[in-house]
Amino acid sequence: MSAQSVLALARSFLFVPANRPDRFAKALAAGADAVIIDLEDAVAADDKAAARDQLADAFDRFAGSERGRLLVRINASGTPWFEEDLKLLQLFGSQGLAGVMVPKAETISDLQRVAEAVGPDCGLLPQVESVLGLDGVNALAKGPQVQRLTFGNLDFQADAGLACDADEAELMPVRLALLLASRRAALSAPVDGVTPGTQDSAQLQADVARSRRGGFGGKLCIHPAQVGLVNAAFAPDAAELAWAQRVMAAFAAAGEGVFRLDGRMVDAPVVRLAQHTLARSRPPAPGEQP
Repeated sequence: MSAQSVLALARSFLFVPANRPDRFAKALAAGADAVIIDLEDAVAADDKAAARDQLADAFDRFAGSERGRLLVRINASGTPWFEEDLKLLQLFGSQGLAGVMVPKAETISDLQRVAEAVGPDCGLLPQVESVLGLDGVNALAKGPQVQRLTFGNLDFQADAGLACDADEAELMPVRLALLLASRRAALSAPVDGVTPGTQDSAQLQADVARSRRGGFGGKLCIHPAQVGLVNAAFAPDAAELAWAQRVMAAFAAAGEGVFRLDGRMVDAPVVRLAQHTLARSRPPAPGEQP
């Protein structure tokens, strides 16, 4: 399976600072479906240049299967570091990097510049973090090489002047907008934002349950301790998995076309749902058969 397919199915995306190469291997071994090496918020302004150098040095040592699970979050368009980040992407794009997270994405031109730098084999994940980004979300979803939309829930609250409680009820319309834009563009389900409390498993469980009810298919993680719960929450439960297995077995027996299972009609959309359910149970690694 291609790296882009892995990104489309990934449930957990774990951040690691680009200036902490000592943590890269730990992040890759934490069980996350994808790892985001962060040049943006996790790196102070004075450390940006050194972080790019550290990432470039480490990238040469990543195995192909590791590169197929890696994204780089660059600095936003309009910042002093954006152009240098694009130069770094030109080195990685043809060497197996799975994707680029584009923070504070607001216009299609933000994505076009990144796509040109990274080349056609690398996916983009725009991060909606502002009111202007929300205004342009339908265009962003249809941008070049976009695999999924992601939500920057904390930055969005700050930009909009919101003061949300832990349930973030005020952000429900924003999350719905990301979901609908993803559906219109035929993208995989969007990726929800972070839960700041790294040791607050009750809040994390509540957040992931809200994400799944709201149609999201994955979540950003800021600590390895969050990964296992996120993976489990987005995986199908035993009943869903058993149903999907029965559908696919019946489909194989029927050959093709419409058939009946348990007195209900099963057609192509139902088969696709069963396939997606099975894929969510364990996203395959790059190169592995789906």
